[in-house]
Amino acid sequence: MIIYTFPVHTSFIERDLEMIRPESKIRPLVFTIKPLFLPFFLIIQFFQLLWFLPRTSQYLCFFGGYHSVLPVWFGKIFGKRCTIQAGGMDCMNMPQIGYGNFRKKWLRKATVYSFKNCSLILPVAKVLVKQNYSFDPTLPKSQGFFNLIPDLKTPIQVIPNGFDTEFWKNQNMPRNAWSFLSVATGTSDSTRAQVKGFDMIEELAKYHPDWHFTLVGDSAYQPKSSNIEVLGKLDSEKLRELYNSNQFYLQLSTTEGFPNALGEAMACGCIPIGSAVGAIPEIIGDCGTILAKKDLKLLENLIQELVKEDLNELSKNASSRITQNFSFEKRKKALLEALGLNYSSNSI
Repeated sequence: MIIYTFPVHTSFIERDLEMIRPESKIRPLVFTIKPLFLPFFLIIQFFQLLWFLPRTSQYLCFFGGYHSVLPVWFGKIFGKRCTIQAGGMDCMNMPQIGYGNFRKKWLRKATVYSFKNCSLILPVAKVLVKQNYSFDPTLPKSQGFFNLIPDLKTPIQVIPNGFDTEFWKNQNMPRNAWSFLSVATGTSDSTRAQVKGFDMIEELAKYHPDWHFTLVGDSAYQPKSSNIEVLGKLDSEKLRELYNSNQFYLQLSTTEGFPNALGEAMACGCIPIGSAVGAIPEIIGDCGTILAKKDLKLLENLIQELVKEDLNELSKNASSRITQNFSFEKRKKALLEALGLNYSSNSI
C-alpha cells in the first residue's frame, strides 16, 4: 500500500489517486496548512504512519514541507522508498510577496530535510529544479531547489501534470468577444491574489472597461472594477462550460509551478495569455502569448497583437497542444513507472 500525504486535497491530488488506484492500494492522508494546528497534525500523522506501517510499501508526498518530514523519516528508518512531487511553493523563496517554503526558517528546514533524504523528487516542471527568475525584478533571481539547496544529491525526474482531454475539450460553443477568464482559490487574501496575477488583471480591467473579466475560485474576492465578475468554486461541468464560453484565459502569475487551470482552459479552447514564470511558457507554446516582464503596457501591446491573428486557429491549436503534450495517460505512465508500478493503458 502507498501512503500519499499532502497539505490540502485538490483536483490534481484526486487525479493522481485516479491514476494510481487501478495499479496499487493507496491511502491518502491529508495534513494541514494552518500553523496553529501543526503540532497536533504531526502527532496524528506519526501514529497514522505507525498504524499503517506493516501494510506500507512506499510513501508519496505532494510538495515538500512539514507534512513530508515524517514520511521521509519513516522511509529512512524502515527501508521504504519515499517520493516527493515538487509543485512550486516548495521550490521558491520570495519573501517580498510572502511566497515560498524557503522564506520561513522552520518550513525551510523541513523542506530541505525532506528533499535531501527522500528517494526521488518528481517536479511538475523543469524550472522548479533551477531557474534564473526575471519576471518581477523586485524578487530574488535564484529560484528552484538546486539554487536553494546547492548540495542536493537526490535523484530527480520531471513529470508534468496531465489532463483528461475527453472531459476538458472544446465544445465549439459561441465565445463572448473580449472575454477573459482566470481561476484561482484563496484570492481574497491579497498576497495570494498578487501571486496569481490578479493585481495585473485589475489594472487591465481598469483601463479597458469594454472588456469583460471573470475571476473564479473565491467568492469573497472584492473586485475594483465593474467589468470584473467574481464567482466562487465551481464544479467541473460548470467550469468546463465557462472555459468554453470565454475567448481568452489569463495566467499572469508572479510565480507558478504547473498551473492546472491553464491546461484545462486551453484544452477547452481558450487562447492563453501567460506570464513567463514556471511551466507557463512550456504549456502555452505558440498557441497564445507570453508576458516576459510584469509590465501593463507590454501586456496591452501583446493582447492587441494577439487579436490580429486567426483566433479560431489559435483556439484549436491550444486544445490540440494539451491533448498531444499533457494528456492524462502520458502523466499516468510516467508516474506509475517512477513509483515502480505496472502501467496499463485503460480508458479514464
